[in-house]
Amino acid sequence: METNSMWDNYIKTRDTKLREELIIKYLYLVKFVAGRLYTNYGNNVEYDDLVSYGVFGLIDAIEKYDTARGVKFDTYAQLRIKGAIIDYLREIDWLPRSVRQKAKELEKAYCDLENELGRSATDEEVANKLNVTLEDFQKKIQHVSTYSVVSLDDLLEQKREFSNDTMDIETSPGAAIEQDVLRSILVETINALPEKENKIITLYYYEELTYKEIGKLLNISESRVSQLHTKAIIRLKGKISCYLN
Repeated sequence: METNSMWDNYIKTRDTKLREELIIKYLYLVKFVAGRLYTNYGNNVEYDDLVSYGVFGLIDAIEKYDTARGVKFDTYAQLRIKGAIIDYLREIDWLPRSVRQKAKELEKAYCDLENELGRSATDEEVANKLNVTLEDFQKKIQHVSTYSVVSLDDLLEQKREFSNDTMDIETSPGAAIEQDVLRSILVETINALPEKENKIITLYYYEELTYKEIGKLLNISESRVSQLHTKAIIRLKGKISCYLN
């Protein structure tokens, strides 16, 4: 059965067999999202657990999808799948408190310093701001590398509160302005990132390349890609957190 026909029939009938077919058809999206998130978590979570909770997101997307909105199902479903996985990670609260504290300390330091300087802060400047050596600063970055990725996804997912269903965007002037401001902050901050950090964010989130692939393109190691990615995410989170606070 053609995809469009399947959707039309399912939306009209809500037939359970058709829903099962749609779940099987789009299961690859769950594996794709879970796989990308899993690479960032190391040994902290099980891949199968991420897939299991991702499936809940897929089912939710299938139930709420409306072809009349003109949004591609793949795009909509990936948001729902990622949201379900992030909800699971938030629920199990697997991150040590010490890691959360270090991340928030770094985010505030970057935010305060870059607001003061009007440009991206260097490693040396952030280390001085924190009153630590450059070596200790690098250790802090390494320590929070996993957390920073998860919490950015978490923060962006929470912004869906402006629209509880991404297929039914809230139209109040306040919500629309808030979304526009947050989008502008993200775009401006990404554009202002140091060159390599900017490239890594673009390649990872927009081109959907892996750390290994990015490393080959930029001629640096995977661990260096991870470190630069973490710094970029901390800068972005710092800006967003400053605005929200």
